[in-house]
Amino acid sequence: MIPMADMLKLTTLLVVLLFPCSGMAITVNDTDPDSGLARWQSQGHGLSLELIQLLPDFVRGVYEARGLPPDLGQEMADYCVFGGIVRNETQRALSYDMRLWRARTADGQRHELKTKLDWLAEWRRRGVHFGWSMMPTAQDFEVGDWGQGFVTMKLPRGTRFDLEYVWRQHGRKQTARLEGVVCADESPPAK
Repeated sequence: MIPMADMLKLTTLLVVLLFPCSGMAITVNDTDPDSGLARWQSQGHGLSLELIQLLPDFVRGVYEARGLPPDLGQEMADYCVFGGIVRNETQRALSYDMRLWRARTADGQRHELKTKLDWLAEWRRRGVHFGWSMMPTAQDFEVGDWGQGFVTMKLPRGTRFDLEYVWRQHGRKQTARLEGVVCADESPPAK
């Protein structure tokens, strides 16, 4: 059996060989065999985006372990939360702004993400000064730069959507999409 990491590399190579000038991006989806949680990664564009399902209990635990009010952890856990990783995979600088990203559900509705800036403003009103866990709302990336953090949107558990994301490179707006992303359920999938 071919390891998943090798399969991802092979898939990317095949896309590059078959579509060298298309600018086509693909969504690679796999599942962690131990946890049963899924992840999605966009490949074939300058800005690589990966989303990893997070269970609500894990999200609650992150905030409660830092001594933050339990209702703050519960509020976060009520959102569709992913661990996100973004990477500049080009030879030039680029920038992104999550305020422009949208989750498109099967009914065609486009849903805004709740960004780090949104959460920080809300938490400050409650006297909480914390924010390291969240993906930065906007960033400029030089060659090889990457970042990570929680990515959140107000969608029910189990919702399937496509994440449309944008960035700027060479003064031009670029777009891509992660397809078939699913919000984690309350409990881990049965093995």
